Amino acid sequence: MNDERLTVAPTAAETDGPPSEPDRPEPPESVPGRKRRGPGPFTLLVLPALVTVTGVAAFLALGGLPDPWPDDSDAKPSTGADVDPSYVPWLRKAASACTVLEPSVLAAQIDQLSGWSDDSDALSGQKGIAAFTDSEWRTWGKDDDGNGHASPRDPADAIMALGRRDCSLAKKVTELRTEGRVNGDLVELTLAAYAAGPDAVTEAGRVPAEAKTYLDEVQALVPRYEALDREDSGGAGGPAGALLTAPVSPLTITSPFGSREHPLTGVTKLHTGVDFAAPQGAQVVAARRGRVVFAALTTAYGNRIVIDHGTIQGKRVETTYSHLSSLGVAVGQSVEAGAPVGRVGSTGLSTGPHLHFEVILDGYYTDPRPWVVPNGV
Repeated sequence: MNDERLTVAPTAAETDGPPSEPDRPEPPESVPGRKRRGPGPFTLLVLPALVTVTGVAAFLALGGLPDPWPDDSDAKPSTGADVDPSYVPWLRKAASACTVLEPSVLAAQIDQLSGWSDDSDALSGQKGIAAFTDSEWRTWGKDDDGNGHASPRDPADAIMALGRRDCSLAKKVTELRTEGRVNGDLVELTLAAYAAGPDAVTEAGRVPAEAKTYLDEVQALVPRYEALDREDSGGAGGPAGALLTAPVSPLTITSPFGSREHPLTGVTKLHTGVDFAAPQGAQVVAARRGRVVFAALTTAYGNRIVIDHGTIQGKRVETTYSHLSSLGVAVGQSVEAGAPVGRVGSTGLSTGPHLHFEVILDGYYTDPRPWVVPNGV
């Protein structure tokens, strides 16, 4: 808020020291029988207007009223943006499919396309946060999160589909530039091909005019998401492209996240985590700094540990470690990323030694692979 205030030159009564008494003429004696005249039209009409105009001019010269909509054209752009943490592993995984693409570019595209809203556009037929039409989805959409249904309204599926589409375009413009048919930055050419099509880019030999508005809007948003391009610094200790440290090593997936028939019960339902193959007694470590909230024997999971890692951008993240042969931590204990928490076993409903590992985001199971495996492999 503008803190400027109107200043007025002090009057004689406000100056230091006693005021000097000016010479004043004696008032004339009243003339008997003569009526006192009231103020004339000049005094009543013209003089107040002159005083008002003079006051307003002085006020405006000193800055006037505070501007309720200050000019922020010189303000620094935002250096960060809130992204649902469940999207982050998918953004990184999708971008890892080609060297041209970065997670920040994907995030900026989604921001420009939908503002991260999954509301459908009835006029264009675009659906989900990546704004896919039905025909586009038939080309690029897949069930990437393994929940049994591929949908443009599923953020994980949409992010991965946009990554595939962008990487396909990046491959085309890379070939065109190698052949000398187009010139320019590969990221800019890829975004231009997304907006106007590869043929328009080829015909122009550069970013075509019809793609410049889209390109400018996306590039203006990229700085908000550049933190996604860097390795997480929240204590995970994992490799670039992963948010969590590997709970066992090496990482060998024997059963992924998604719908499956349980090998013992025969019931088909969601497999809520990932099974990592590991020998009996192998060391299991915490995937991220946190506090142990459960450590006990259960019927189905056998020896099970749950670690609460607090919140990431408002979303609570927990990891679980099941079928352990032994528990190395107790409830209430704080652990660091990579700290030993137990040993691999085959307790509970298990066909053999392995680690059943889960990631729980705000109470819901999510695919652990993009969280813990570099590039979500």
